[in-house]
Amino acid sequence: MPPEWLLVESLDLEAQGVAHRSDGKVVFIEGALPFEQVSANVHRKKNNWEQGTVTAIHRESSQRVMPGCPHFGLHTGACGGCKMQHLHVAAQVAVKQRVLEDNLWHLGKVRADTILRPIEGPAWGYRYRARLSVRYVRKKGEVLVGFHERKSRYVADMRVCPVLPAHVSALLLPLRALIGSMDAVETCPQIELACGDTVIALVLRHLEPLNPGDLERLRSFAQAHAGVQWWLQPGGPQTVHLLDSGGTDLSYDLPEFGIQMRFRPTDFTQVNPHINRVLVSRALRLLDAQRQERVIDWFCGLGNFTLPIATQANQVLGIEGSEELIARSRDNYRLNQTLTASSQALAPTEFVARNLFEMTPALLIQDGVADKWLVDPPREGAFALVQALADLHQQKVDSANNPVTLGAQDWRPPRRIVYVSCNPSTLARDAGLLVHRAGYRCSAAGVVNMFPHTAHVESMAVFDLMI
Repeated sequence: MPPEWLLVESLDLEAQGVAHRSDGKVVFIEGALPFEQVSANVHRKKNNWEQGTVTAIHRESSQRVMPGCPHFGLHTGACGGCKMQHLHVAAQVAVKQRVLEDNLWHLGKVRADTILRPIEGPAWGYRYRARLSVRYVRKKGEVLVGFHERKSRYVADMRVCPVLPAHVSALLLPLRALIGSMDAVETCPQIELACGDTVIALVLRHLEPLNPGDLERLRSFAQAHAGVQWWLQPGGPQTVHLLDSGGTDLSYDLPEFGIQMRFRPTDFTQVNPHINRVLVSRALRLLDAQRQERVIDWFCGLGNFTLPIATQANQVLGIEGSEELIARSRDNYRLNQTLTASSQALAPTEFVARNLFEMTPALLIQDGVADKWLVDPPREGAFALVQALADLHQQKVDSANNPVTLGAQDWRPPRRIVYVSCNPSTLARDAGLLVHRAGYRCSAAGVVNMFPHTAHVESMAVFDLMI
């Protein structure tokens, strides 16, 4: 191999190929895949590493495929929404599995007893939530609606988006025409979309009040496109409201549990509803809640896991940081108590608002004994919660006294924890605490391909108390 060629060894978390020069210097190469021999144009140099873009592929990976989107690529103006379309989907999952295992070991010094089979689903048309930027390009006299260009603040000239559902992708050009016809063409910077099972909610961010003519244009668009529902956002997230009253609620179903979840377009729900159904099903199988058990769902959100757990356990506690989210969770619980589609009565369930990033051992004791936990934190992870659990374990280990008591009943840790993660590094950090300081073993872990063609890694891990 000529000395100027580079042999790609792996992919990093940004889906860049990783190679080494003969002197050991690391080179990150955008567009390169493992085991390829490539040439690269280096555009950034540091003492210990370089960064560049592939210019020629001299030996191609067997896992390289033709991207499924015409806007994907390394050229100027290419959409930056996806990073891995040039890699076969099965290989993408394998890369993410390796990322999870490497993080668990290198950051947490933890190895799972069992590697779970990856959760996979449709590779295209899966993205039921998206935040689309809107920009009027005065020089061209046209409006762009889509994701940002790769490594740029400019909006990509997108005409289709294969990761969006087909009926939503088909709205991109009509939306461009709609915004272009509005008087507020230069003061509408964003459209956030959220798809329910029957409704497409479009949240229009507008910096100035919309005049009657523009409001009528929005109504006409909704009438011309089945299922479209306009929401307006004149300020922060708290200002989001329906354009017209009487709209249909957004919802998605978890049919295995007879559960219907209602949500607002700005609420957090999983981007990929197909994977979410499988994710909830597997999490509950691993949790294995029994009719006599009490379960706590930490970071419960709208109740995506809480309500299915309530079909199996004896008592459930859902805890989240937002009073508004807790109120919505209670609404979903009451809704599903009355739905005839519910397969069985829901267990008594309480919802509590608390800042989970400021957990202490005392607060943990206050929430009572639970047989099992489900933990589903944001990207920051659940460090304070896990630290409080580890502190209680260490108190018990280091003291000859009886365990901390709750009245007449000794507090005890959960026998099993199912941890659903959207960030492998914070999962690994928390896993290290659970295994090395809280008395658990990592009995299983695996990836969830929630975002095909991106470098985003979702995962799930199971921790069992060492008896």
